[in-house]
Amino acid sequence: MKIKGIRWWMVSLVTAGLVVNYLARNTLSVAAPTLMTDLSISTAEYAKIVAAWQFCYALMQPIAGWLIDFIGTKLGFAVFALAWSVACAGAALASGWQSMAFMRGLLGMTEAAGLPAGVKATTEWFPAKERSVAIGWFNIGSSFGALLAPPLVVWAILHSGWQLAFVLVGVAGIIWTLLWMLLYRHPRDQKRLSEEERDYILSGQEAHFKQEKREKGAWKKIFKTRNFYAIASARILSEPAWQTFNAWIPLYLMTERHMNIKEIAMFAWLPFLAADIGCVLGGYLSPLFHRYLKVSLFTSRKMVLVFGASCMIGPACIGLVESPYTAILLLCIGGFAHQTLSGALYSITSDSFTRDQVATATGMGGMCGYLGATVFTLAFGILVTQIGYSPLFVVLAAFDVIAALLVWKVAKEVTAVPAPRPVASAGGNQAIA
Repeated sequence: MKIKGIRWWMVSLVTAGLVVNYLARNTLSVAAPTLMTDLSISTAEYAKIVAAWQFCYALMQPIAGWLIDFIGTKLGFAVFALAWSVACAGAALASGWQSMAFMRGLLGMTEAAGLPAGVKATTEWFPAKERSVAIGWFNIGSSFGALLAPPLVVWAILHSGWQLAFVLVGVAGIIWTLLWMLLYRHPRDQKRLSEEERDYILSGQEAHFKQEKREKGAWKKIFKTRNFYAIASARILSEPAWQTFNAWIPLYLMTERHMNIKEIAMFAWLPFLAADIGCVLGGYLSPLFHRYLKVSLFTSRKMVLVFGASCMIGPACIGLVESPYTAILLLCIGGFAHQTLSGALYSITSDSFTRDQVATATGMGGMCGYLGATVFTLAFGILVTQIGYSPLFVVLAAFDVIAALLVWKVAKEVTAVPAPRPVASAGGNQAIA
């Protein structure tokens, strides 16, 4: 039996994987106030734990992307997901900051495949005009995972201890891996994909993405493109903001806004709900700009990037407000801003590289971003005790604005999308453009 609009079911499966991926990485930040007390961990040592994850994630991103391009989306994503689930559960055995840093480093290495795999699956299953929408939907997995972390971790702490939270998330990852292996298929192997939908997908993909012959030397070719340097520079500048949100919001609410653990469970997830909205809205803004402002799809991606960066003025003003609820509102604007920006960057990456390059390019850009985030986190752990959070939020906003300007100036459209061939009308196959 053929399933109508099966490409949207595939992106839903990817989204679920990203939910578990980000839930695993955000478990630490919510458990941090309790965990730091239990294990006698200082703020500077906590920053080193966070940096261990970021550094290992950064180094592994291009390798993970290359492996996924080489062995395929299905097997590659499954192997890494199983590994990160085991690493997450293993953190429950930590007895000090060093052992926790070691386990988080392993988690970073294994989680590095999540976004490259998601971007590659999206480029396999969607025509160019729908791709930003699909990326917006699967990217909500990142913020939805972070959204689920506060209530889940606080519940675990109140009922058993912070260790239980890591174990539960690890088990969830194993369950998702089994579902992925059972359900995911490449379009060429998906027997439930109708011929009408298959033709719709393929007719709307860029000419450089349709190449059947596997390319060699993808890394060298990527390094020779100006778009890679634009994307990598933007990731270096923008990634510190999202990593700061993921790692420091619960501590910020406790130390600066004097909230207790139950209040953190009530409010710490809100910026990530706003981030979900940014993921989806940012995905739809690109085709809207393309249609109504009469710009190319590539230019519309850059316009979304500039819009997201402009919204970062919200968290930059956090030091000017006294109410903790207003501070949370500004953090929500920041979460919305960053994920709008992030989705646009992933869309630009998917537009700029071929089928055998896209996951590798995503991983290489991610490596640059997370190396930048690692350096910023180590500095953050020291500076936050000396100058406070507010000036650092201003710096993060400035970084995002510079990133958007760089991409606007440097990134260029690679090739035009070919006009779709006339196909028979099919339910669920109407273009979003």
